[in-house]
Amino acid sequence: MTLTPTYLTSFVTTPITYQLIAPHQTKMPDPSLTGIKALTFDVFGTVVDWRPHIINTLRTLAPPSAKHVDWADFAQQWRLSHGQFCGSYQPSPSPSSQPFKTSDDHHRESLPTILSDFNLPPTTFTPEQVEQLVQTWHELTPWPDSPAGIAKLKQRFKTAMLSDGNRSCLVDLDKNGNLGYDEIFSSEDFKAYKPHPTVYLGACQRLGLQPTEVAMVAAHLGDLAAAHKLGFKTVYVERPREERWDVTSDRYTRAKEWVDLWVGLDDVEGGLKALEQGRGGLVEVAKRLVGEE
Repeated sequence: MTLTPTYLTSFVTTPITYQLIAPHQTKMPDPSLTGIKALTFDVFGTVVDWRPHIINTLRTLAPPSAKHVDWADFAQQWRLSHGQFCGSYQPSPSPSSQPFKTSDDHHRESLPTILSDFNLPPTTFTPEQVEQLVQTWHELTPWPDSPAGIAKLKQRFKTAMLSDGNRSCLVDLDKNGNLGYDEIFSSEDFKAYKPHPTVYLGACQRLGLQPTEVAMVAAHLGDLAAAHKLGFKTVYVERPREERWDVTSDRYTRAKEWVDLWVGLDDVEGGLKALEQGRGGLVEVAKRLVGEE
């Protein structure tokens, strides 16, 4: 009679189970922007949400006689006025002989006209309050997804602001919003405003890259169309109430054919709620261009 040791009996009678562990999986980057070395970003509306702080400051500073004004509409008209100014600005052939008008200058000088449009006297705000309102554009808060999205994108690309804001304004926004851009390019640097080619090509020159090696990131198709004509790749980031093109127009529909990467509000589960939670927007752009684990 052969006896089996106790430890062997235990070994052969106890069932053994195996757990299959899935291999580590990584979502690979979208190949649509292959060859791109740098990203240039529009700022107002794309990276920062300008409306809340501007509207709240206008309401706070408004005298009792102007409390009836729709300050959200006022802010929108002030912003549109700036866009019209930039779009119509013609660079001087001899910049040294003609002072460049900065965004701060325009915001300051355009206020009386906007006040008049709303049947308000030009003295509605004191000179000190006017300066406070101009400074408010330096204090805007980023969209919740912007800091994290930019940080992720920096793992693969050089990142740069490319905005119509004056340099001091952009420096303040970058610092206060913890955006961490590698470079800051202002229209003030080139004495021209988007969509003038000088601005886009000037940024490429300073980056030491060809337009085909750069992608413009914006929430405005007009900005992207101007960059696209010069050879830039394009990334569209839809933001609430920012697109100026009629979404039912042919040019809006055709834009989806030439925009290289389109991130719509509905592309991320949760839509607007996702933006409030810091998802979507530039975080989604980073997922597609850098990949995610």
